[in-house]
Amino acid sequence: MAAYQLIIIGGGLSGLAAGIRTARFGYKTLILEQHSLPGGLNSYYTRQGRLFETGLHAMTNFAEPRDKRAPLNRLLRQLRLSRKQFTFHQQLASEIHFPDRRLRFSNDPAMLEEAIAQTFPASIDAFRLLKERIADYDPFTVVPWRSTRAFLHEILQEPALEDMLLLPLMVYGNAEEEDMDLGQFVIMFRAVFEDGFFRPSETMREFLSLLVDQYKEFGGELRYRAPVSRILTENNQVCGVELENGEILEAETVLSTAGMPETIRLSDWEADADVYSGRMSFMETISVLPSHISKELGDDRTIIFYNKRSTLDYRRPDALLNTFWGVICFPEHFAGLPLEETAQIRVTNAASHPLWKALAEDEYGSQKAYWTRAAIAASEEIIGNYQASIVYQDSFTPLTIERFTRKAQGAVYGSSRKIKDGLTPWSNLFVAGTDQGYLGIVGAMLSGITVVNQHILR
Repeated sequence: MAAYQLIIIGGGLSGLAAGIRTARFGYKTLILEQHSLPGGLNSYYTRQGRLFETGLHAMTNFAEPRDKRAPLNRLLRQLRLSRKQFTFHQQLASEIHFPDRRLRFSNDPAMLEEAIAQTFPASIDAFRLLKERIADYDPFTVVPWRSTRAFLHEILQEPALEDMLLLPLMVYGNAEEEDMDLGQFVIMFRAVFEDGFFRPSETMREFLSLLVDQYKEFGGELRYRAPVSRILTENNQVCGVELENGEILEAETVLSTAGMPETIRLSDWEADADVYSGRMSFMETISVLPSHISKELGDDRTIIFYNKRSTLDYRRPDALLNTFWGVICFPEHFAGLPLEETAQIRVTNAASHPLWKALAEDEYGSQKAYWTRAAIAASEEIIGNYQASIVYQDSFTPLTIERFTRKAQGAVYGSSRKIKDGLTPWSNLFVAGTDQGYLGIVGAMLSGITVVNQHILR
């Protein structure tokens, strides 16, 4: 029976970061990953020799190297990674696209402010006040839930602007329907509108390989195809885990990054897993086409957040897919990225996990094909026609997400009820990742590090 000081359930970004941090300080650490690849929600796969990334449209929280206190640079220091190991490319510009109104923003916050001054001139002073209020707010203090919509309306008094600001932040990291916790809003506002989008030169495969190599360099162990069936407890303490093959592994401490519903199920936690099940899931369609066509369609935009209706209806759809709002991403449209022969367009729309789950096996393929065409058609209304130029296409649904990540109901952003302190009823079982409340690639990794620093290394 193997014994470890720390077992981490899940080899996603929060699990890898937590593993690097503990292994660096000599803890005998084991990461258990059910899949054959690391990364969790932010991984990769290949089709016909082409590499496709899952999750990575762009990273948030860009920072210049000299900004030592920035989340990105703090993250790299905690993991003993040098900024010189990476080449980062900033977004060109992104756009919020509503009927009759557009707002462009970039990693320079002045672009968004200028766009609001032109599009909503009566609201620019209120927007500047909003930024002051956000600067003064501490989103990591544990306080009762507070409505972002009420907060925005109190300051802006302009529903159209309020919805336009909410769309990118909700679709990039909100587990709730219709509204979001003010703390989450502040985190996402800073990450998207103040720090901005970027991506590394390398693909997610190389980025994950670097993290895994760093973890192993510090002596950490990683096992793939090792799904956990139970978290074992004894005398009101966690004592290890049991794998689906029956193997028992002892542990002084367990850190779960599998999400609250799965952690509850694995540990026999006396809580209602359904209460913690998120409702927001998505379908993504990836199209490969010649680079020059992608560049024409993108018009120097990196990401387009579109809504075809005058108000934002952010919730689980009543149909398999909602194409009235979504995200159109051009993964190659970052400053300084070399131009390849082909490029991708990624279209993401809200999807209903229960409806996809209810499909008969012989219906799934045809429905997936139908909604793939619908997603493409909806995006063409925004950027122009490209269906005829597609040389390869793939898509994945909430069922795919659930299968490969064990996120209940394919809920990308986890539960709307976050466990900000990472604590559970057991003093040596902790949770990290999306259900702790840190979102995005940088946020997910900081989540794992924060829990380790506060509760394990201490």
